[in-house]
Amino acid sequence: MDLGIGGKTALVTAASSGLGLSIAKVLAAEGADLVLFSRSESKLVAAAAQLSHEQDVRVRTHAGDLTSAVDLSKLAASLDEMNGPDIVVLVTGRPPTPLRETLSENDLDRWQQAYDNQLASVVNTVNALAPLMLPRGWGRLVAITSAHAKEPMAGHALSAVFRAGTTAYIKGLAAELAPHGITANCVAPALIDTAHRTGSAAYTDRQAQERATLSPLGRMGTQEELAATVAFLASRQAGFITGATLTVDGGLTRSLF
Repeated sequence: MDLGIGGKTALVTAASSGLGLSIAKVLAAEGADLVLFSRSESKLVAAAAQLSHEQDVRVRTHAGDLTSAVDLSKLAASLDEMNGPDIVVLVTGRPPTPLRETLSENDLDRWQQAYDNQLASVVNTVNALAPLMLPRGWGRLVAITSAHAKEPMAGHALSAVFRAGTTAYIKGLAAELAPHGITANCVAPALIDTAHRTGSAAYTDRQAQERATLSPLGRMGTQEELAATVAFLASRQAGFITGATLTVDGGLTRSLF
């Protein structure tokens, strides 16, 4: 299926590795030119070289921190020179570790860090980039949240609160962007096989197997499956979907919506 995004410019944040890079790969395979944003310039350069070698698309990089107003301003200025992005995929930081039960989350510094990484970074990035998208009359905004936003799990208060906040923000934003031909949606993953779990020495095969059993499908989801969902929401075919959250969790979430 031709997703209709060939030649479009897609910004992907946290794109030097992990989910962000997987999403960038799928968008590039569909012919989208890329702007990769992440804190590590060396990792960005390596990711760009890999993508340029694999796909015949333009790949630009911009090193910076989503929590920095200065860095976001520089990113916006760079994208403005390119007439703005068509697609923005917001992959943000994770909450602080280790995980704690809700009543044990009494360190306000951890709450502030989680807010800055997961909610404020989304709001500030949208504020910086949406004005560049409005004149184009077409656009796709996709925020990666978490299934915790729909069904909080024990030990994940910092994620559930601010991912839910992001979901509410994107829902309200969708109505405001719609008259400009821009859709805004969330993708809410859980049980995705990501490097921060499988690449950790503390994350054993037994733990991976235990997590897999939480899914009715009996396995972890792949980064490629999550990235394909993002690519669909960025597509021409998804033009009548906005303000929605697509859950990618193998059936873990039992809520109706």
